[in-house]
Amino acid sequence: MKKNKNLIYILIVLAALVIVNAISSSIYGRFDLTKDKRYTLSDATNTIIDHIDSPLIIDVFLEGEFPSEFRLLQTETKQIIEEFQLKTSNIRVNYIDPIEDESTREQIIDELTRSGLEPYINTDNSTGKVTQEIIFPWAFASYKDQTVKIPLLKRSITQNLSDQINNSVQGLEYVFADAFNKLVNSKSKTIAVLKGNGELADLNIADFLQTAQSYYKIAPFTLDSVATNPQGTLDKLKQYDLIVVAKPTQAFSEEEKLVLDQYTMRGGKSLWLTESVVMDEDSLRNATNSSVSIMRDLNLNDFFFKYGVRVNPSLVKDLYSAPIMLAIGEGSQAQLQPIQWQYAPLAASNQKHPITKNLELVRFDFASPVDTLKNSIDKTILLQSSPKSRLEGVPTSISLNDVTKSPDERLYNSGPQNLAVLLEGEFTSVYNQRVLPFKVKNFQSKSIPTKMVVISDGDVIKNDVRQRRPLELGVDYRGFLYGNKEFLLNTINYLLDDTGLINIRAKEISVAYLDEDKIKEESSTWQLLNIALPLALLGLFGLAFNFFRKKKYT
Repeated sequence: MKKNKNLIYILIVLAALVIVNAISSSIYGRFDLTKDKRYTLSDATNTIIDHIDSPLIIDVFLEGEFPSEFRLLQTETKQIIEEFQLKTSNIRVNYIDPIEDESTREQIIDELTRSGLEPYINTDNSTGKVTQEIIFPWAFASYKDQTVKIPLLKRSITQNLSDQINNSVQGLEYVFADAFNKLVNSKSKTIAVLKGNGELADLNIADFLQTAQSYYKIAPFTLDSVATNPQGTLDKLKQYDLIVVAKPTQAFSEEEKLVLDQYTMRGGKSLWLTESVVMDEDSLRNATNSSVSIMRDLNLNDFFFKYGVRVNPSLVKDLYSAPIMLAIGEGSQAQLQPIQWQYAPLAASNQKHPITKNLELVRFDFASPVDTLKNSIDKTILLQSSPKSRLEGVPTSISLNDVTKSPDERLYNSGPQNLAVLLEGEFTSVYNQRVLPFKVKNFQSKSIPTKMVVISDGDVIKNDVRQRRPLELGVDYRGFLYGNKEFLLNTINYLLDDTGLINIRAKEISVAYLDEDKIKEESSTWQLLNIALPLALLGLFGLAFNFFRKKKYT
């Protein structure tokens, strides 16, 4: 009888196992138990993936034996791709070690570099011997005859490798979702680059335009027709979702301002890169190496004042600034040397906003401070100079010959200065309860909710030009990449974003690292402990076992 009961129990257990196995094979679920929800894709990413209707091939070149930091990036990259693949079977991945084959190594490195994949040279001297490794923290995504490159490592000139990896891990979902969005979704938003008021030439903003064209339709738009057909100009401008005004140098007429004002009232977004002082580095490259800064009147003071900001006619000097190259020495002995240039502040970013989160320093040249004024518009400071700043009024004589003199740090006590401000809300028209310069069809005194960014230096968007060819925006003579291009791209993405993609950048992921210095200091202790402790415990167990055995049987 007892035997039969045991058999019944065994059969019940086996039947239960079969049922559980059948249920588990038909029902699949994943639960993200991490505190920061690092393995939970955002709604914006899910929406983009849902639109993938053909095979999307990802080629990841982060494969091979790496230092611990890159192994973390490698693991997190594979994990995020697995999350994408769980959403759709159309995503396929190849993990490639580009330098595995010695016979083709140099050729592949050359091909990848010419494709724009800059390798990371990792230098390791932890063992006392200096070694260098070439790492390609990049990926390609291909979809329907289109290919885009994906940077897996977010590089920085101010952070160590661990911090760079940390920021890169936080940005993995964004860089992949951004690439998928370029491939899958057609360009629907349009940008007008304003012309007619002495703005920067296309060659000087070519790198920005080329980068933005991956996302949006871009076209020049001149305001010259305002003089003869202001209403027609406004009607045409309303067809664009965003206007970019890049360093105007000629004053705006009242008619032009009314067109721009009514564009804003109808929900148009705008990116202003404007200056209130006439001065740039090129004006100092003359026989005397000097020039005088004067006020620039663009007739926009009331325009910005009504919206809630004021670009002051003064210059920000900052001890935390970028260098410029100057010839030091006499005659044939002169050599180009980098000299710190206080008129080129390196602006720190607001880490709480998705536009500027994990953003590299942004370089300014002869920037002016921006005041925020009290009104109903929400204002967010995006970029500021360092606390070691001072203000310099105009007119002022500025000379390159003074650049080698040590600055008096006691004078740099004005605190951080606002250099870029985001405005959001329902704007009141500049021409509310004023006589209009021309009759506007359906004049609006209050805008629908819209956005605007004001940057107090037009050179933020300006790329250098060499032999009539534009250089990459934000790259200096040393090859250091500042955050100018990323900042501007994030800004227009935020101003135009209707998918929530930019909000992925605000995702916080905590990455814990071992203390490398502590590891080196205590490595011998822990190695000895790992070897000696198990042996000691084993010996102790043997002694105790023998003791109790003898006691029992003696």
